[in-house]
Amino acid sequence: MEKLTGVFAAAIACLVAQQITFAEEVSAARPAFFALCMDTHDSQKRSLEQQAALLEELGYDGAGHLWLDNLEERIKTLDAHGLRLFQVYLQVNIAADANPPYDPRLKESLPLLKGRETMLALLMSGGAPSDTARDERAVARVQEIADMAHEAGLRVALYPHSGNWLERVEDGLRIVQKAERPNVGVMFNLCHWLKVDDEKNLNPLLTAAMPHLFAVSIHGADRAEEIHAGTGNWIQPLGSGSFDVGALLDMLRKLGYQGPVGLQCYGIPGDARDHLTKSMAAWRRLLDARTP
Repeated sequence: MEKLTGVFAAAIACLVAQQITFAEEVSAARPAFFALCMDTHDSQKRSLEQQAALLEELGYDGAGHLWLDNLEERIKTLDAHGLRLFQVYLQVNIAADANPPYDPRLKESLPLLKGRETMLALLMSGGAPSDTARDERAVARVQEIADMAHEAGLRVALYPHSGNWLERVEDGLRIVQKAERPNVGVMFNLCHWLKVDDEKNLNPLLTAAMPHLFAVSIHGADRAEEIHAGTGNWIQPLGSGSFDVGALLDMLRKLGYQGPVGLQCYGIPGDARDHLTKSMAAWRRLLDARTP
């Protein structure tokens, strides 16, 4: 028991040191800002090298990476442009017959990420949204991945995605508590939250999530009531839409959030240069308006 206690204490100490590193590179006034899914609908179909060059040119701090294909090339191209790989997204299926439950290349990919302060962001499917009967299998999968990630010095962010089993931030928080791994936390994704929740719940939700909130993603969007009615535009360039993203950022700052902020670009049509440029201009306006 003493040995196990010592191992757990070492894990806590490692995580605390890691969190200090994260906090030193950002501030409440200027969080790290990275782009994700900027390549899924880019009409120019840029290579990873071209994506990295564009992100550097426009002033982004780095990128997220979908799945494990071409991961080594993503890392090399971001490194070449002085950018950081903030997150790698991974699909996890918790259904009893899922085989494999996640990409078996994960273990061999983790050495590529060691020492990079990259998060694994888990999208979890395999059951009806928020079905607590699936918690046991979910916890087992999260613990398994978290333990591998810990060996590489990485954190794991549970990624709520509308329509998935892990659909709400509350689902992620429930699994965080049950998994009991200090390197596991949750992510708040504006687009998926708008689809499943009411805006009056935002502050209480973020307050509850704050001790475990590893990352946030934002974008331009219309209000939740418009999204629910089918009249709103879901994901837009930052600076567009009726939802007040500035108020969300103010709320996060007041609650003490100092983690990275991702720009969700999924499904935005046209040349990625156009919407990334517009979003960066809006981001800078938001920061200028709210810098103490």
